[in-house]
Amino acid sequence: MGRPGAAPVPEEKPWILPEGERRTLEDIHIDELLDIVVDLNASDLHICTDAPPVVRHDGQLKRLNYTMFTPQDTQRMLYEIISDEQVHRFETTLELDFSYAMPRRARFRVNMYRDRGSCAAAFRLISSKIPTVEQLNLPPFLNTLTEKPRGLILVTGPTGSGKSTSLAAMLNHINETNAHHIITIEDPIEYLHEHKRSIINQRELGGDTKSFANALRASLREDPDVLLVGEMRDMETIALAITAAETGHLVFATLHTNSAAESIDRIIDVFPPGQQEQIRVQLANNLQAVITQQLLPKASGSGRVPAIEIMVATSAVRNLIRENKTHQIPSMIQMSRAHGMMTMDQCLRELYMRGQVSYDEIMTRAHNVEELKKMLNTPQDGDDNLSRQRSASMPPSSPPRR
Repeated sequence: MGRPGAAPVPEEKPWILPEGERRTLEDIHIDELLDIVVDLNASDLHICTDAPPVVRHDGQLKRLNYTMFTPQDTQRMLYEIISDEQVHRFETTLELDFSYAMPRRARFRVNMYRDRGSCAAAFRLISSKIPTVEQLNLPPFLNTLTEKPRGLILVTGPTGSGKSTSLAAMLNHINETNAHHIITIEDPIEYLHEHKRSIINQRELGGDTKSFANALRASLREDPDVLLVGEMRDMETIALAITAAETGHLVFATLHTNSAAESIDRIIDVFPPGQQEQIRVQLANNLQAVITQQLLPKASGSGRVPAIEIMVATSAVRNLIRENKTHQIPSMIQMSRAHGMMTMDQCLRELYMRGQVSYDEIMTRAHNVEELKKMLNTPQDGDDNLSRQRSASMPPSSPPRR
């Protein structure tokens, strides 16, 4: 049962844009579909055989009003926008990551793959303007973390949770406020950074380097202050990232993990048992913070809002990592709001109290459902202010008592 007074779920339409009769895909250019993605402010476009074009809009998949793709349609449309070298690479590996730009319009991150013997692809819309941390509705404390002189900062979460955008905002803050040399290693490059107070070099896997590990190893000879590793996929890349942090660089990296404790365990578990104690000590000494995020649909039915967990590597947290007591980290985060920390469930509670997300949604996303229910029924500091924000955004109501 949902929360009383919740905003009604918008009626699902079977088709969205273009209006009128169903359009044929024959001979159209991919830009026609991507224009629709931009106009809708959708996040993704999916292309595959035996289906019409599909977009992800406000987190939901919706079909566009076109006929179904044939294998000939998908191959023609996708091969038109890649080079001969990329065609060769795709036909050799059967997968291809690249970025695609519509001049003065938009950029997309693209993953092209084979699906039942035919070409398919997913396009992710990348904003042409790098948003600020504040514009993303993220805590301003994230900008404070960028002022660290050295160490490892992890931004984690599932695919599509906004990790790349959050990192772009944090790097742009450094770029605007500090004279640093920033090097990014990405697959592919998403946001294009300009040289501001800093100089920033962006290297793309495949076009500019053969692997994350190769580029990271080389970057240490390129006089960097700040490094971004788009994804720590293997033991060598993780080891090099930790070493870079240890030798005086500020290193940002991503993982597909759902909490700070899980992120730390994932890194350590990549290594053979004989190396895990050494990595645990290195991580305890060099980790600065873990930021975990997910995107939730707004209660209004339009748009999404981030929910975020922040772990800062205080001396107490470092001791827990060193002593292999990562299971105690959630409790440590919960008790450390004064240090800028916040558990995912604490953040979910705040979003609900402000009226930004529904009761059912936070229960679906909670790390500990019973603990979140207790928090909802226990008054906390700042609730009066949250209630005022809630009143401004939606009719007041209370969660069901369970």
